[in-house]
Amino acid sequence: MKKAIALAVSLFLMVAVVAACGASKNEEGNKSGGDKAAKKKIALVLPEKIGVNKFFVLMDEGFKKAGAEFGADVKTIESTDPAGFEQNLRATVAENYDLIITATFQAEDALTKVATENPDKSFAVIDTVVDLPNVRSVNFREQEASYLMGAMAGLATKTNIVGAVVAMDVPLLSKYTSGFEQGLKSTNPEAQFLINYVGGFTDPVKGKELALLQNTKGADFVAGMAAVGDNGVFEAAKEKGFYTAGQDTDRTEEDAEHIVLSQLKGTDAVAYETVKSFVEGNFTYGVADYGLKEGGVGLTFVTHDSTSPLSAFIGQENVDKVKAIADDIISGKIKVVNPLVK
Repeated sequence: MKKAIALAVSLFLMVAVVAACGASKNEEGNKSGGDKAAKKKIALVLPEKIGVNKFFVLMDEGFKKAGAEFGADVKTIESTDPAGFEQNLRATVAENYDLIITATFQAEDALTKVATENPDKSFAVIDTVVDLPNVRSVNFREQEASYLMGAMAGLATKTNIVGAVVAMDVPLLSKYTSGFEQGLKSTNPEAQFLINYVGGFTDPVKGKELALLQNTKGADFVAGMAAVGDNGVFEAAKEKGFYTAGQDTDRTEEDAEHIVLSQLKGTDAVAYETVKSFVEGNFTYGVADYGLKEGGVGLTFVTHDSTSPLSAFIGQENVDKVKAIADDIISGKIKVVNPLVK
């Protein structure tokens, strides 16, 4: 009897040890598998080199910051031409990235093709809209911030002539020029608005040439809307003593005497939020819209503070007037027309 009891106890202990070992292995496997599943692979595939384009510099910073904070495996891939861009998109699909992010209207054709061919893959595009069920489009209401800049220009100009040097005559950039003109006419109906197009996003030499041209026609304020071309606009303003404005980040810090405003766009914030929502499981498809109300766009001194001194050309009285205009846009009292919406 004692032998039988001893044998039973021995068998029970052996089973318990085996079960414990199995449970331990399963826990390790589940833990390992869980971590692996949670670590999302996310790629940012850009249609061009980042270079000195503040739009892409900011986006890349926000993307990488989110990857570090939320434990995602992130990779930025730059392209040199449209064919290379499409190849890079296809490569990230083949490498089984969980989410593929890209940006701007330059990405539309290739993204539409690749996303359509891969309906089970998740994509996001910043600063344009691609209407597909597996694409999240992050859109900005740039026309609202441009309206504020135009309103400020209308109040500040002494010559009643202002201008804008714009990268290209494409639909997306009409939100900048149209918004600016709407704001300008709201505060100064008699002001003349000059527009010239550079023909690309990376030509500061042409940007400078066009800014100088507008200045010879009497413009005392010339807004840069030409990406890297803005650097040429800034050079012209410094040389001739007129006033200008930048885009995306606070460019006033570079030359507060001449660069007196900057239209802001939070590409870093939306890249960050896109990664965050995907990792946390809140990611949705369709269009996500960011304007003044959401803090996606803005204007220095009006919606955002600046470390630069306020230019006397702008003046605090005009800042206060434009702040009231911003409030009216946010509340819906002022409707800024989006030229892309018919």
